[in-house]
Amino acid sequence: MRNTRVLTATTGALCVLGLSSCSAAGSETQDSSAESERPVVLTSFSVLADMTEAVGGDLVDTRSITPPGAEVHEYSPTPGDLRDAAAADLIFFNGLGLEAWYEQFLSHSSAEVLILTESVETLPVTRLPGASAAETAELPVNPHAWMSPAQAMVYVENIEAALIELAPADAAELAENAKTYREEIQAVWDRAEERLAGLQDEGEVHLVTCEGAFSYLAEDLNLGEHYLWPLNAEDEGSPQQVEAQIRYVQEHQVPTIFCESTVNDSAQQQVAETTGATLSEPLHVDSITEPDGPAPSYLELLEHDLDLILEGAQR
Repeated sequence: MRNTRVLTATTGALCVLGLSSCSAAGSETQDSSAESERPVVLTSFSVLADMTEAVGGDLVDTRSITPPGAEVHEYSPTPGDLRDAAAADLIFFNGLGLEAWYEQFLSHSSAEVLILTESVETLPVTRLPGASAAETAELPVNPHAWMSPAQAMVYVENIEAALIELAPADAAELAENAKTYREEIQAVWDRAEERLAGLQDEGEVHLVTCEGAFSYLAEDLNLGEHYLWPLNAEDEGSPQQVEAQIRYVQEHQVPTIFCESTVNDSAQQQVAETTGATLSEPLHVDSITEPDGPAPSYLELLEHDLDLILEGAQR
């Protein structure tokens, strides 16, 4: 796990942004910190916040910069987000290029910043057929590593270590919470693998999506993978991408195709209409949902997506 020391915003800079009173900014922050009994941990998006809450429980005040349902890649932090950053004791980011607003945001906090994908086994955004190891190494990294339950364990280990360092008196409880959470992630994964085994006995299972956000999950499950665009591409849903997707679906007789909850599915609808494949309800990746939604926690997000993928393969 890597520690990243961030820049400290001056009181003057905060005043220019309208975030605090010039005369009282320092003392108000100190008073607020003194009144708080729990350390404040700020995360870049709701999936990381849910993981942190699972480990930290009531011992930590966990907050998410982006709200449930938000698109994290190109999010624009608000003045309220910057105030939260100024009050935080620790900030978790995913890294790997996920948060395009990372550097701008960090200039407003002196909190310790940790990149949770440290030690994660990464995959390139686009895997080129027949590419050499050197060519693959030059490709940008896919940031959606939390969609792999195996890599999610690394996230949890990094969160656990960071929280224990932040609150050493609570080390035993934090370690127990992390152990329980890893077991819960493993249980979700074990159920999915058991269901998938029967399907793969009948042939290869394919995962066809709008965005290339499921490479880690496809790798873990040994699924054939195809998508319209890699990640936040400027030409999302171009005619060439739609044509390639149609060919793939027809060639492999894919019964069900998918799109993510935070992207426009109009191009994928065109693929479905042309091929006769069913366009499933959305998969969730970059965000958990509100409590009344289908994926209000990371574990439920995994279960929801795996259920849709495996049910879709049986059609």
